[in-house]
Amino acid sequence: MDIHRSRFVPFPPSAINALAFSHSEPTLGNKDPEGLRLAVGRANGNIEIWNPADGAWQQERVFYGGKDRSVEGLVWTQEPDSKDGKGKVTQGRLRLFSIGYSNSVTEWDLATGLPIRHSDGNNSEVWCFAAQPKFSKYAKGPEAEDDTPQKLVAGCADGTLVLLSTADNDLRFEKFVARSMVKKARVLSVTFKDRRTVIAGFADSTIRVYDTRNGFVIRSISLGNRGPGGPRETLVWKVRTLPNGGFVSGDSNGDICVYDGKNYSQTQRISAHEADVLDLAVSRDGTKIFSGGMDCRTSYYTCNPRGKWREVSHQRYHEHDVKAMAAYDGAGLSVTVSGGIDTQPIVLPIRNYGKELSRGLPALPHSPPLISAPDARLMVSWWNCEIRIWRVKAQDDSVEKPKVVARLALQGDENISSVSTTRDGGLLAVATAREVKLFQLLETSTELGSILRIKKLELPSTLGAKLVRFTPDGKWLAIIDMVNDVYMIRIIRTEDERPRALHTPLRLHRIDRGEGASDPLSSPTGLYNRSIAHAEFSPDGSVFAVADLAGYIDTWVREGHEDVTAPEVDVNETDAAPADDEDESEDEEGPQKRITFLGQRWIRNPSAHLLPRLGSAPALLSFEPTSGSASRPEPRGNPAVHPTRGNPHPHSHEIPDTEHRLLLVSADQRLYLFEVLAGRLSEWSRRNPPSSYPSQYRILKSPTKGCIWDVNNQQRLWLYGEGWVFMFDLNRDLPIPETIETQDSTIGEEPDSKASRKRKREGARKGVSGAGDAVPEEDAPVTKMRRFDSAEDDESKSPAEIGLHDTEMGESDHEADDEQGALISLRRSKDGVDETDGASDDVAEDTDGAIEPQRRSPEPWWNTFQYRPILGMVPVGKDDQPLEVVLVERPSWELDLPPRFVGAHE
Repeated sequence: MDIHRSRFVPFPPSAINALAFSHSEPTLGNKDPEGLRLAVGRANGNIEIWNPADGAWQQERVFYGGKDRSVEGLVWTQEPDSKDGKGKVTQGRLRLFSIGYSNSVTEWDLATGLPIRHSDGNNSEVWCFAAQPKFSKYAKGPEAEDDTPQKLVAGCADGTLVLLSTADNDLRFEKFVARSMVKKARVLSVTFKDRRTVIAGFADSTIRVYDTRNGFVIRSISLGNRGPGGPRETLVWKVRTLPNGGFVSGDSNGDICVYDGKNYSQTQRISAHEADVLDLAVSRDGTKIFSGGMDCRTSYYTCNPRGKWREVSHQRYHEHDVKAMAAYDGAGLSVTVSGGIDTQPIVLPIRNYGKELSRGLPALPHSPPLISAPDARLMVSWWNCEIRIWRVKAQDDSVEKPKVVARLALQGDENISSVSTTRDGGLLAVATAREVKLFQLLETSTELGSILRIKKLELPSTLGAKLVRFTPDGKWLAIIDMVNDVYMIRIIRTEDERPRALHTPLRLHRIDRGEGASDPLSSPTGLYNRSIAHAEFSPDGSVFAVADLAGYIDTWVREGHEDVTAPEVDVNETDAAPADDEDESEDEEGPQKRITFLGQRWIRNPSAHLLPRLGSAPALLSFEPTSGSASRPEPRGNPAVHPTRGNPHPHSHEIPDTEHRLLLVSADQRLYLFEVLAGRLSEWSRRNPPSSYPSQYRILKSPTKGCIWDVNNQQRLWLYGEGWVFMFDLNRDLPIPETIETQDSTIGEEPDSKASRKRKREGARKGVSGAGDAVPEEDAPVTKMRRFDSAEDDESKSPAEIGLHDTEMGESDHEADDEQGALISLRRSKDGVDETDGASDDVAEDTDGAIEPQRRSPEPWWNTFQYRPILGMVPVGKDDQPLEVVLVERPSWELDLPPRFVGAHE
């Protein structure tokens, strides 16, 4: 495989301005909520929804913003729980709100990713806002009388505090808590102390406590100034409440101030930062605090039993200002997430701070903003509202470097959500949340060289889309709109006329799974977990597949042959659709109809219901190309299919007979290779379960972003993530891991045997809080004490060990490996495959010299971690040529970031 290792493709960074967890504490029974999510708001207006998933940290959704729509704050609320007639408790629906340089608060539809309503009111720009604590049935006193849904309080630029109501599935102005003051000091931070008390930090060196029932100022706390030579005012950037009723603030002096919750007096001040403290995070028990500031530091504080706070450590996890922090401290997940201008979220452990490492989540998009037209050697990249098209010359042409041949700036303010092109580079489809646009790319020669001219084509009137996909020949365009409806549009492409799209879209129906109604992330407009995450056509364009967040797969096949003499659009509204054509029926209200385009139509795959549900959300979906076999020639038209009086709408019922293999990679890095038409797992997947994966692959932290197939001379699959590339040879089985091979020999060994100790060491490397791995033993803090008897000076006696943090290492992974060992051997012997097949003398081929393999091994896999953060990897060149790809890197030191307020070495 030849690799163009490049960094010429620009991708502007987008700072993280806001972070928010959907839940603040675990549910009853001390369990983490099923709907636990992390929302990340960026400066380009996008909102990312991350699923912690027991430490997997998958980016599930992206709500695309637009020009000048920076997200400056995020808040979750949850509706009260309800009971059905059988007494079963259903979790209340989650709602997400945001602010950003406007005088309104925006609510987002979690199912569609679109804003559904904005708050109204005569107030100025909203600088901060917070959600009221959830109502507790155990509340006493005045709080017991207030059982309304969670309200929002918003702090404005003129010093106004506004109370917003979320009752009746609405968002409306309720009243002013505080009116504008004479100084008009901005409200920089606000939080609820309890359901009726609000604490706000202002830009005039003041913290004020309000009663939301009457707007009365309970207490006004002055922070003063820094004296001569310092700023006149102290900016209170953040206030957070503590479980004991107190609260803590971070200001522009770099100080952390702790206050008593009864008399509102300052009990302690800690100077821990060299510049402004921008955000704070507090653990659930109130004994730990994290702070982030403009000096790039993240500081950690603990409280002793006497109530005195002290700084334990500080470290620069970020390369720039730390602007936002969010914490969730539950039974399993116990982390603090921080983000800032350097665009990367950092996960820190709370409960096991010092015993587990930090972890950086991918800063680049999970779905690569990079595609290619291999036959034309074109590569398309995009960001926000701009598209650039590059031409990549062959590697033997060292004179001309890759260059931009076309630029496209979309009209409107919406960010691009998806782009697709044909293999020959003749058509380009671009989707935003507002509309889908179709363009024709024409190559022309000028004195300066070859350039592309772009012409816009007409499309049927459709709303915005989250995904668009072309068949390789460009005759079909699939559109997945924002409400997860799938539409197929036929495009007429001939050599004599300009391409045109037929104005009758065909809607494809998915199988009704009957699940997700109780999901707290769902909304009245749809189900969150049924949101389509991936879609792809087969290489010959005869099969189309989609996968949703719940792990379900839906597939359709193209029926019939193309007949240029048939009507372009043939709609049959009179005959009832047969039972196997359920996908062709329209809405239940209207008549059933079947639509045929030039003798072809799309039907649901007869074996679609046989495909199993994945154990976790999919991270990648791709069809395996056919290895060197020519496609079956199609007849000219549909033989013996002509309209008659008894059959006025004839069409061929022939479907593809060549098997198509579909690859899915789940969030937990499991590989599923399905035979779509047969509706089953392929033999390779059956013989190679997850327990046979190499350890280098099983320990990967970042999810799979994409894949490249090399099926010309071999059967190789190249997977890549943000910092790794992995190859699997699908013609050979993976070797059985050592833990499985030695399972018989380990039976009956002593608990302290060599194999047992090895398993414990491997288990000790895994973190349990959802952040990074456990700190190595040589770097770990002191966790054991040795007790000596001073009266006896006997060196022969071994000292007793007292464990300070004793935790039993679980061996469930190893036990599962052992249980599957016999199953692997049985499947391979049944298929006649030698278990030592993976020990041949073949070695993975080298790249073009960009990197050297870490080792040459006889194993049917290969990996490297020597690449910088990978934006994407796409193929260029025709199928009959050796595989050639372009790998685009975006190192962190090449990001165009503003200058730091405090230097890296100051």
